[in-house]
Amino acid sequence: MLIGVPKEVKDNEFRVGLVPAGVKALSEAGHTVFIQEGAGEGSGIRDEDYVQAGGMLAQSSDQIWAQAEMIIKVKEPIEEECPKLREHQILFTYLHLAPQPMLTQLLLEKKVTGIAYETIKDKDGSLPLLIPMSEVAGRMAAQIGAYFLERNQGGRGILLGGVPGVPPAQVVIIGGGVVGMNAAKIALGMGAHVTVLDNNLRQLRYIDDVFLGRVATLASNSITIADSVRKADLLIGAVLIPGAAAPRLVTRAMVATMKKGAVIVDVSVDQGGCVETTHPTTHSHPTFVVDGVLHYCVANMPGAVPRTSTFALTNATLPYALQLANLGLKRALTSDAGLAEGLNVFEGYVTHRGVAQALHYDYEPAKDLVG
Repeated sequence: MLIGVPKEVKDNEFRVGLVPAGVKALSEAGHTVFIQEGAGEGSGIRDEDYVQAGGMLAQSSDQIWAQAEMIIKVKEPIEEECPKLREHQILFTYLHLAPQPMLTQLLLEKKVTGIAYETIKDKDGSLPLLIPMSEVAGRMAAQIGAYFLERNQGGRGILLGGVPGVPPAQVVIIGGGVVGMNAAKIALGMGAHVTVLDNNLRQLRYIDDVFLGRVATLASNSITIADSVRKADLLIGAVLIPGAAAPRLVTRAMVATMKKGAVIVDVSVDQGGCVETTHPTTHSHPTFVVDGVLHYCVANMPGAVPRTSTFALTNATLPYALQLANLGLKRALTSDAGLAEGLNVFEGYVTHRGVAQALHYDYEPAKDLVG
């Protein structure tokens, strides 16, 4: 298979879809891998490292998009890349289609095969390609929140951990999954008072055990959310329904009750956000203010720490890339039900139930199309 890795062009996105070890593994398996010149620079990877691993350099992304049977990226195509998509081309990347009707329509019209990292499942039902970036984003959420709580950044002027005689910040995390757990770990380590809300009581028991009771847990409902949001100095949105739009659990009215200078970091923004006042921002312009509350809603948070993120991500994606390249699309999907869960669009059909429901398309099961 001819595989292409273009340079990411999303605002301040410095990750790259393959590292040299991945190029070497694919090349040794008999595949040709084209890497756009400079694609790895943001992650500290030189062009010559790719060449030594068996890759071939391409001067432009046009060359890669025009030739590659499978494109391996980090983020979904943006406006300047969309015209380069080709019929039957495999796009292997984070897609987050539920809040993106225009991109979804384009992929359907061009009959692109879109396999989304974020919906591939492991045998235990976990999301192996989402977990690494959720770990990064969760840990970043606490430190970013701490930074924007500083008065000169627009925050309340609160030190997350407080000092003796002065109470710490109140950190409220909505969602106790991978993002929430990692955000709690860092916030607790910085000395904050941390509360996690989730509707899964088993997960709350697990959080209580893991953190030895040092993290407060609450069953999530409209009353507990409203009360917790009102008290929060830092609110972290960490809600996920795989492939589907995030539910808007925090209303505009709730935001209006928050303290002036409080901070919201909505990690759920990739799927539309769990806060009603959320809209996507960029690393260049990361924040905005609603009702005196500072919002940080960058849709590619891990792109700010690309060295860590690239290696963490490609450790997880490479086995699936090899599977797709070695077996071909249909054999790979039919032999691995978890990989088939990653198929979001195929030959003009929406093949993920969450995306279909969010965007009001008919849902076509992958097994009916590629079986």
